Amino acid sequence: MSDLGLTEEQIQRYSRHILLAEVGGEGQQELLASSALVVGAGGLGSPALLYLAAAGVGRLGVADGGIVELSNLQRQIIHGTSDVGRNKVLSAEAAITEINPDCQVEVFHERLITKNISQVIRGYDVVLDGSDNFPTRFLVNDCCWFEKIPLVSAAVLRFEGQLMTVLPGEGNPCYRCFIPEPPPPGLVPSCQEAGVLGAVVGVIGTLQAVEALKILLGIGTIMSHHLVVYDAIQCQFARLKRAPDPACPLCGATRTITELVEYDFTCTTDMERGENGEGITSGA
Repeated sequence: MSDLGLTEEQIQRYSRHILLAEVGGEGQQELLASSALVVGAGGLGSPALLYLAAAGVGRLGVADGGIVELSNLQRQIIHGTSDVGRNKVLSAEAAITEINPDCQVEVFHERLITKNISQVIRGYDVVLDGSDNFPTRFLVNDCCWFEKIPLVSAAVLRFEGQLMTVLPGEGNPCYRCFIPEPPPPGLVPSCQEAGVLGAVVGVIGTLQAVEALKILLGIGTIMSHHLVVYDAIQCQFARLKRAPDPACPLCGATRTITELVEYDFTCTTDMERGENGEGITSGA
């Protein structure tokens, strides 16, 4: 063990992190002692999981009830052709272990609902939401808010993507400050219906990993009061301000949501077919 508190192999593996003054040996030790849960081992979750594992996050959770399908491989880069038909969480676990065998992986091959979500996310330092439907997106937001866990939420559709971070606590806007309730079923198309450029999902999923690493390291500006929007066709990023909504049903002064709410999955198309991992830009 070196003076940095890392083994020689770890010093070599994480040498480019250690060179950064904002990280260093101490920051790398913090990452090794930290944990992150990724909801959805799909297009967004794939790059997020790979980069978090490569960065040395000590414990990674993967929650996804789907299986790998051939149509996933255009963007869900954590899976390969030989994984088709396999549970996504097991495919993701194998890829993570291949990148960094020191990373402890916890898998949850189940759909998150009110009965299990608290037990799944409790104890993680940060949650990354890469789900593809509004019921899960709102449920994850609400649970993270109640459990006081930072949430990095993202979504993509066609050539666009967006990202926001929800930090628990007074003065921070939650996801419901952005959209109070899920839209009616069928109002917003899914990626299966409208399509998505695979590399766009990679951009946004990677940004999720960056945001999560900044939270774990305590560095940089966190997008807790902004919405980042990416337009791939124009190659433009925009950063839009977000503010707490005094009338928010979850975090407002006269809040009406005091326990987890489970919405009807009739507005779901992709998830029930195993297409887990993309969101909807107008809704996330």
